[in-house]
Amino acid sequence: MDATHYSRPRKRARAAAGLALAVGATMLSGCAADDGTPALIWYINPDDGGQATIAQICTDQANGAYTIETSLLPSDAASQREQLARRLAAGDDTMDIMSLDPPFVPELAEPGYLAPVPDDVVERTTQNVVEGALTGATWKDKVVAVPFWANTQILWYRKSVAEAAGLDMTQPVTWQQLIDAAKSQDKFLGVQGARAESMTVWVNALIESAGGSIVENPDAPADEIRLGIDSEAGTQAAEIVSTIGKEGLGGPGLPTQTENTSMIQFQGDKGSFMVNYPFVWPATNAAVEAGTLPADLIDDIGWTLYPQVNEGEDTAPPLGGIDLGVGAESKHHDLAYQAIECIVSPENQSLYFTTNGNPPSNTEAYDAPDVSETFPMAETIRESLELSKPRPQTPYYNEVSTGIQQTWTPPSDVNPETTPATSSEFILAVLKGEKLL
Repeated sequence: MDATHYSRPRKRARAAAGLALAVGATMLSGCAADDGTPALIWYINPDDGGQATIAQICTDQANGAYTIETSLLPSDAASQREQLARRLAAGDDTMDIMSLDPPFVPELAEPGYLAPVPDDVVERTTQNVVEGALTGATWKDKVVAVPFWANTQILWYRKSVAEAAGLDMTQPVTWQQLIDAAKSQDKFLGVQGARAESMTVWVNALIESAGGSIVENPDAPADEIRLGIDSEAGTQAAEIVSTIGKEGLGGPGLPTQTENTSMIQFQGDKGSFMVNYPFVWPATNAAVEAGTLPADLIDDIGWTLYPQVNEGEDTAPPLGGIDLGVGAESKHHDLAYQAIECIVSPENQSLYFTTNGNPPSNTEAYDAPDVSETFPMAETIRESLELSKPRPQTPYYNEVSTGIQQTWTPPSDVNPETTPATSSEFILAVLKGEKLL
């Protein structure tokens, strides 16, 4: 995820609530249909009904070999993780297919909660998958889940503001250039400054773009983990967060700003540049069609790759999305992986992108005609995913992420001289059991 699925606009959240009523909790106990056909339970994250649609498509294509029923997980990633981890630890045999946020894959793979992905399934499902998504589905050099959809942030900009500031948006831009441009035009930068997963997403992207990594030895035990936060890359990240916070460039709501609220700010008179997910495009178009935003706004919106930290060096955009895993105690390993192969087909990934706004992990899916028509920035999204870097792949991700959220917020309190060291010391103390989150 993204912060993957944190960023659905409000109308999507309402649609997801309706979906929750539709799928119902009664699906949890089903193991076979009345005619004896095995019923696979797919634990899904909230969306506009796209996963339920794909489940029906794959059920129809199975020709009676199985059916797929969906069961809705909580709306936020932390609660999803908690529910899945508890069920898996308890040996729940209904965990046939699970939608997994990539950062939590190692935590579930390390204790053996995930059924091994057969080699032939790996071969068929990872061809043409973007590198970032494949990395996010891998633990200790083995693919332990199957990439479904991927997500990434791109840089959205108001063409009028960029032109007035003298920025050539056909060329890569840096965070410093955006800071200077927003200052010169008296506008706000769209970033996510809330004490939430989105802060970890931002800090990780900045550190990775500066050539560092939050966790340097991700497969190490808790008491041997080395952090790369207190480093030159961490200092550069802190300088960017601190400048935007202290100088008020993120707007007055920065300390509580999420993906949705930063989008709303970007759409207004003070909008200039914003890092955010592809949902921005359909959400903005829907608001224009509804008459709540001016019709000329669409023509003023451009997009490009995530900003660079250092001029001339590749950026490392955030990676989000969903992988599909199979519970180790599921009674239907073979059927579950057959179903997953259907779910992640390029055709279904294209369908999911155009109807629900979640980008494919498979590059073939971007070639469908409807994709570029619905998302004219699809090529930028694909390029961003090729450059993207996952958040730290470690079984202790929850401790690392929560530690960052607690020490890098609010942005105005971040100090480049002290925050990286303080953050690193706090997380290491938590991992050693010396402090509590």
